[in-house]
Amino acid sequence: MTQTANSPSKARPPHPLLTLTEGRAVFELGTFIALRQAMKRLPKGDGHAVIVLPGFLAGDTSTRPMRGLLKDLGYATHGWDLGRNLRFTTEREQALYALLDRVHDESGSPVSLIGWSLGGLFAREMAKHSPDKVRQVISLGSPISSDRGYTNARHLFERLNGKTPEPLQQGRFQSLEEAPPVPTTSILSRSDGIVAWRASVQKAGPQAETLEVLASHCGLGVNPMVMVAIADRLAQPLDDWKPFDRSGWRSLLYRSNAQT
Repeated sequence: MTQTANSPSKARPPHPLLTLTEGRAVFELGTFIALRQAMKRLPKGDGHAVIVLPGFLAGDTSTRPMRGLLKDLGYATHGWDLGRNLRFTTEREQALYALLDRVHDESGSPVSLIGWSLGGLFAREMAKHSPDKVRQVISLGSPISSDRGYTNARHLFERLNGKTPEPLQQGRFQSLEEAPPVPTTSILSRSDGIVAWRASVQKAGPQAETLEVLASHCGLGVNPMVMVAIADRLAQPLDDWKPFDRSGWRSLLYRSNAQT
């Protein structure tokens, strides 16, 4: 996120032909709708609070299907209530921290954060800022690299926010690759047409994993494979997080430890 036009970069965004295939998200949404009732059989939650953050240019409408499913699974779900994800200012940053504080205080327990694309980057930084208030972080196709060259949205983001948004000018959001000190799952797709999958790979650790699915970028928030993974991650007992189990049939659909 700190990459500037004058900085050397080996990063490359997804090929334009791959970007043109992002329309397949419509079919992922159709599959989500078709399987909606069946997905109610996914692992049930313990009622803890979950905040879902939208991607760049999007708002709470984009995460409504996911939040509805998670509510049916027993979670207290929350959108971000901040309109469209356009400008990244100090005011917006403070609003995110205030949102986490409020939901944590209301629920009385750590909150799980799910962020789609840029929303995942925010979720990770929120967890770094207030790790005692965060149960775990799940990011979906998020550009967790400091190099903006990995995303096709770079130029539009910089047009709206400048090359160095306010929080970066003030010395924050400088170590995006560093995972938060809480259980963290980065879900990516090699066929992502907006954010190159390499930008979403995080270094594996005791509480950090990368999980690969087959999805478009715009469909990550409704893709049934992603919903299965999210439900599995959220159902992990508090203070007893374990990496995603890829044994049995899951080995056919999910890959882990993606390498650059």
